[in-house]
Amino acid sequence: MTARPIAETVASLMPRAKTELTELVAFQSVADPAVAPKSECEGAANWVADALRAEDFQDVALLDTPDGTQSVYGVLPGPEGAPTVLLYAHYDVQPMLEESAWISPPFELTERDGRWYGRGAADCKGGFIMHLVALRALKANGGVPVTVKVIVEGSEEQGTGGLERYAEEHPELLTADAIVIGDAGNFRLGLPTVTATLRGMTMVRVKVDTLQGNLHSGQFGGAAPDALAALIRVLDSLRAEDGSTVVEGLAADASWEGLQYPDEDFRQDARVLDGVDLIGGGTVADRIWARPAVTVVGIDCSPVAGAAPSVPASARAQISLRVPPGQDAAEATKLLFAHLEKHVPWNAKVSFEQVGQGQAFQADVDSPAYASMAEAMKEAYEGQEMQVSGMGGSIPLCNTLAALYPSTEILLIGLSEPEAQIHAVNESVSPQELERLALSEALFLGNYAASKQA
Repeated sequence: MTARPIAETVASLMPRAKTELTELVAFQSVADPAVAPKSECEGAANWVADALRAEDFQDVALLDTPDGTQSVYGVLPGPEGAPTVLLYAHYDVQPMLEESAWISPPFELTERDGRWYGRGAADCKGGFIMHLVALRALKANGGVPVTVKVIVEGSEEQGTGGLERYAEEHPELLTADAIVIGDAGNFRLGLPTVTATLRGMTMVRVKVDTLQGNLHSGQFGGAAPDALAALIRVLDSLRAEDGSTVVEGLAADASWEGLQYPDEDFRQDARVLDGVDLIGGGTVADRIWARPAVTVVGIDCSPVAGAAPSVPASARAQISLRVPPGQDAAEATKLLFAHLEKHVPWNAKVSFEQVGQGQAFQADVDSPAYASMAEAMKEAYEGQEMQVSGMGGSIPLCNTLAALYPSTEILLIGLSEPEAQIHAVNESVSPQELERLALSEALFLGNYAASKQA
């Protein structure tokens, strides 16, 4: 496939891509009704469905998944005998976090310093726009050479497993020769990268109760058991002195043998404050791609604003535990519960709630689809060789697809390079990265079709 005319078409499509991403980012599509109205997700889902219909997709449908959300599906038929490629993205997003910390409104796509800022711009509404641009470029240059299926999920960020269960109940729906997951990112801005591994995830809530109600800290403090102090003791037990994750029975000493992540580069990408140490042992790549990692993502107790001098009777925390390939997320959850229960002080009452769970994933990077992608990325990135990295995050659907379709090749690319700051305030996407990756995907589809016909 000739790259130059497709590259010129992709470049010409970028103003339209910005307009469409602006429209899609405007939906506050957090798949949690406690954070945003359900109508916001419904609006985003319908926008995606309309975009597919406009591109002549057939069988476009809003799939009601078991977790109460909707995923959008459609099929674009290719030439007779052509392979089928499934393209994945998700339209749901993380909560905005602290709105006052955003330099520009989180749900208004804003151009600043050569980047486009907004919640979901990179993760993963931009991923859907990337797919659209790639397909439009191919249609303008002779047609799409494969049958394309598109699935755009509505609850990936919540980890509630709706699409995974739907796929298991309808295994014929997402069958394909290759799957491109548009929800990863280059290791570095401008460095073409495919992601070979994903850590799995378990999300749990732990609640500690010590009293029937809060008590006056002057009258009862010193003898009355403080639920928040008990919870802090429990949470502290999950870390070694150097900050390494400690869950009794869960191995935490694996090594990453591939692409490495220099400490100083990581410090810069993670925006670590001067003088603050990184946590854990081993290389950075070991810690973020090959080993489990626990994070306390939220605590419920009396807020500082309006706090009274009282002994807390109850406290609750939400904990994320990432587990690398080779470790079972369900077993890790059991070990986590056992560890927490063992470390609760003062015989305090403790209870647990499972919020979400997903298994780790490992791709076969020696498959023909990876060769097609390597060739495409080398063209799109002007001679740079494709790199292979891990990713510390989770995409639960990957493992489900790998189990359902063991012969299908699964590739992970996307817009979430370090500068994108996904899941944080001031998330952004590089339009240059969007252009190059859309071109990469278009060239890949051509290369892949040719490889299957050879």
